[in-house]
This record gives sequence, C-alpha cells and structure tokens, in this order.
Amino acid sequence: MLLWKKPFFFITLVSLAITAHAEDNDMHMHGMYGRYAMTQESSGTSWQPASTPFTGYMMMTEQGMMMLQGFANVIYDHQGGPRGGELTYSTSMAMFMAQKDLAQGTVGFRSMLSLDPLMGAGGYPLLFQTGETANGHTPLIDRQHPHDAVMELAGTYSLPLSEKNAVFIYAGWPGEPALGPPNFMERWSGMVIPEAPLGHHWLDSTHITYGVITLGYVLNKVKLEFSAFNGREPDQRRWNMESPRLTSQAIRLSYNPTDDWALQASYGRLKSPEQIHPNVNTHRTTLSAIYNRPLQGDDNWQTTLAWGQNANHPGHTLNAYLLESSVNFRLTHTFFARAEHLQEDELFPDTSPFADEIFNVNKLSLGYLYEFSNWHHAKPGVGALVSTYAIPSIVQTAYGSRPFSYMLFARITIV
Repeated sequence: MLLWKKPFFFITLVSLAITAHAEDNDMHMHGMYGRYAMTQESSGTSWQPASTPFTGYMMMTEQGMMMLQGFANVIYDHQGGPRGGELTYSTSMAMFMAQKDLAQGTVGFRSMLSLDPLMGAGGYPLLFQTGETANGHTPLIDRQHPHDAVMELAGTYSLPLSEKNAVFIYAGWPGEPALGPPNFMERWSGMVIPEAPLGHHWLDSTHITYGVITLGYVLNKVKLEFSAFNGREPDQRRWNMESPRLTSQAIRLSYNPTDDWALQASYGRLKSPEQIHPNVNTHRTTLSAIYNRPLQGDDNWQTTLAWGQNANHPGHTLNAYLLESSVNFRLTHTFFARAEHLQEDELFPDTSPFADEIFNVNKLSLGYLYEFSNWHHAKPGVGALVSTYAIPSIVQTAYGSRPFSYMLFARITIV
C-alpha cells in the first residue's frame, strides 16, 4: 500500500507548484501541446473534436490553468446465460491536469487515479471480454479487469515554433502512448457507458503503460507523434507502481479538419503485451473518426467509429470494429448506444477443444442516463443499460442461444 501512496503525495506537490494563486475566470487557454483550443485535447496526447463539451471543474490565471475531471459509478451488473454472472461494484476515475507558460513554452502535469482495485483482482462480469489476468497465470474470460489505482502520472512540455506549429514531449510513469483513439473512459461518446468495450484490447488498452515517452509535432490541424513505451500490460497487482521500461514503439497521425471532426491513424509494435503469453508480440493498427455535433443550446451529440487490428506473432490476426454514440439534451437526458464486432480467440481455456479457435462476436448495447441538478460541482444521475449478442451456433453451447445482459447504475460526475 505504501507504494501507491507516494504518487498521490507527488501529485499534490506538483499541482500546488503549477497552479499557485489560481482564480476562477473565463479566460481562453490553449492546449498543452499547441496553440489550439484546449477542448481539442483528450486522454494522453490524443485529440478529440474541438467542439466537444468540457466536463469538469476549471480554475485559470493569466499564465496557468488547473482542471479536475472525474466520475464514480455504483453498478449492479447482471450478465445472462450459462457463463454470465452478477455483481454490485464501483468504478471511478479522477483526473487532475495543470499547465503553466514557462520559458516561451508550456509545462504541464497530468494525473489520473482510480479506486477500481477495490472491486477485486477478478474485475466484473462482462460476457465475451478477455485480456489480462487476476492471479498472474490464469486468463480473465468473460470478465473485465479493474484499472490500476494510478493510471497516469505524466509531465509535458511544448514549445511553439510559430502561431500554427509546435513541438512537444510527453513523459509518463504510467502514461498513454500515441496509439489508438482517446480511451473509452474519456471519449465523450462513451464516457457515460458503464461498461468497457469488448474491443478495448484492440483500440486503447495501452492507455495505462508503465513507461512512455512521446515526441510530437503539431502543424495547424495535423499532429504527428512517435512513442517509445512499455508494451507489457499492467499486472494483477493493481495498487502498485511497476518499473518503467521502453520496449515498444508507436506512431500516430491525427487530423482535425474542422472543429467537429477528429481523425487518427496509428500503428504500434508491442513487445510481449500479455503476461501469460510472454513470447507473443503484437503489431497493432488502428483507425478512428470522431464526429461531434453541438445542437441547440447546450445539447450535444457525438459519434465514434473505430477499427483495430492485432496481428500476433506467433498467432492470429484479429479485427475489432466499434460504433458508439451519445446524445445529451438539456444537460439532463443522455441516450447512448454501442455496437461492436470482433474476432475472439481467447474465449475458451487451453483445456477446451475450442481453444485458440476464432469466433465472430457481435454485441449491441443501448442505455439511458438521467442526471439531476448540479450540487457543489457534482452532478448525480441514475441510468440503465441492456446488451444483446449475435454469436456462432457452436459458441451457443457454452453461452446459450440468446444471452441477455443488463446494468443498473448510479453515477456522480465532477462539473
């Protein structure tokens, strides 16, 4: 436990140093990595549409800014069918960011914390989800692993070369490399959805990486980045801080043609990402498009379309597709949906005759969140989600012919 208390202490010291004497005002602030709107930045160094609504609490001065974002959910999860289960648990995320103009550039600090480890190493039931482990040697199947207590602890520095271009460096322990779209916890189109995407390990599983250095160049609406990072996913000890390493590489090209669009293409070579398959390396390719449409008043609608491919060496080449969308009315009613198609080869243990076979899995989730009035920079809400699946007949012997799942949840968001 002492290992994870140290980063919290460090976070407090750095935040006080960067944001001393901050006061509330409505001044415009540029992003951490370039002279564009701050709302264009999302998780790690990724971009989202600049028109994306800001959710959180911000304090600003003439030279600096501090921002706090986060949420906490209490969820009752019922996954149907013979391989389903039920559990009541909590998920949470708190992100603190601060930046200050320094030496003709901008210095920044980012941290993201979670109490997910309290749910236990086995995570929560989620049909057809795979990836990582609860004990170091048995793979998690039909369960979503918890996040680490410290998900990001990173520093940044950007230097403008002109009004339209800049160079930057991002260093994290842990952090997020330049690989994939914004992670699902911070994408506006999916942030209120209480479950992780099944394609998480195709698109954004590297958002917690123990060791990452990213160098980037911004030219107007284009950003090119290169990352050296630790390809190994976090182990089953969710409270500790693992030793940083730089074993893998990634490159990402981002393009925001207008304030309402964010496009990215990325490629990564991940060395030994899975603890239980240390001799398997993965080449990951992702493409994504995010469209944000501000509606009347404060209403907003955002949609994300993404594709990810994991080419495992040795092993299979597997694809995952995601389409998710959320629309909010009157800052009160949020309707959301997520559709996924993916190829899975880890649904059955090594002792099964179906081990290592590839199965096509289709999932559709629909949900609704009702949020109450703001209360002291917090906004409570209640919601529900239902999920249905289309799976091959051979898999139905294990999962049932028509598995059906649902979640009921209470949520509180920092505003």
